[in-house]
Amino acid sequence: MVENPRDADGAGRGATGASRRRMLGGVLGGLGAAMVAGAMPGPAVAAGLPEAATGATTGAAGAKRPPRPVAPVNQEVAARFSEAYKTLPAAVAGVDIEPLIGISGAADIAARRQRMADFIWKGAGLPKGLPTVETGVNVPDLASLTGVAGIDLLTVPLSYRITAKVYDIRPRKGWNRRLALYHNGHGEPLDTMLRAVQALLDRGYRVMAYAMPFHHWNGGQQIEDPANPGTMLPSPSHKELAPWESETFSTLSFFLEPLVVTLNHAQASYRPASVEMLGLSGGGWTTTVYSALDPRINHSYPAAGSLPFFLRAASPKPSPTTGDWEQTRASFPGFYSSITAGTADDYLQMYVMASVGENRGQVQILNRFDDCCFNGVSHRVYQAPVRDRVALLAGGRPERGRWDLLEDATHDDHTISPHALSVILWDLDTANVTT
Repeated sequence: MVENPRDADGAGRGATGASRRRMLGGVLGGLGAAMVAGAMPGPAVAAGLPEAATGATTGAAGAKRPPRPVAPVNQEVAARFSEAYKTLPAAVAGVDIEPLIGISGAADIAARRQRMADFIWKGAGLPKGLPTVETGVNVPDLASLTGVAGIDLLTVPLSYRITAKVYDIRPRKGWNRRLALYHNGHGEPLDTMLRAVQALLDRGYRVMAYAMPFHHWNGGQQIEDPANPGTMLPSPSHKELAPWESETFSTLSFFLEPLVVTLNHAQASYRPASVEMLGLSGGGWTTTVYSALDPRINHSYPAAGSLPFFLRAASPKPSPTTGDWEQTRASFPGFYSSITAGTADDYLQMYVMASVGENRGQVQILNRFDDCCFNGVSHRVYQAPVRDRVALLAGGRPERGRWDLLEDATHDDHTISPHALSVILWDLDTANVTT
């Protein structure tokens, strides 16, 4: 969940696909022809979920990709919601999405990525440090997991005398040389995290588990007063972090540095061949930002974590949906403008930045009937333009970049549903990766 999902932010604009079709239609029209019939079952079958064959895609190596799991709209749930949850809002009328995406090539992505890092770490570059490691710890929150060979506690020292704890979970099953980062956001209920982590462990993934600063296993710690060094203050909420933000320090480092440092550790210690990232809510926001910032992330799956700024006010419940303090332009105008240079929408660009590159891709997951945030169907207005821009930048080769969006209408919770998890696992299982 977000700390304060009702804070007002964002402006309503709209969209038309005309310029997108003119620009991209000829280049990408042939991609649909790559769809061929297929009957191989996807992960949803094993999960007892509905699945329909929508066609298997053929990758660069000629192997057929099994069809993505699909599930029907939960009509019992849908009947409880208004028309606003199945119709495009007025805010999308008349907006051309193409200029809002903005990104034109690899050099453009690299420049924006550099500006993001410069804002967060004030020109010092991504941190090179390593965490302290305590091996073989017992973690009550993770005690129900099976097939665990052991858990290491990684502790990342941060500024103002706070730390971040990350759990590095080793599978008992033979390691597949892939690392998955799961971000539990603002201390979301454990059931979603445990379901996802268990499924990854069962496939041989090593998994690192994260939480937001001052939440869940990072909660309860004090922070040094920025105006009185040496004086410790109670654990703040995120919206109370503004006094720590300055020209020489960004509190965004509290959110993102633990990922950099623990990934440094993984690369130095056991060198995973591929790194995947997924997260829910605030963890979905973190997944969106970090996978755009750090190209070491191969495949990312942000769930219920963001909408482009121009659509924030269009979510039907709560109205408007703006996200937590760190997720808004009002809190960090310098950071978000560093991505766009003021010419486009920050989140649309981050979706592209997270997806383009060798063995990279992203599937954004949004729950149509989410009882918290980023719900409705306004995302449909940008799904095809972003997917097509990534395909264009990747030269039509999925192994060099791909993006898509899953609209999950199987439930009305703020979660990664069993169906959404089946799509994530399908994407991971069938991605063209180097191992």
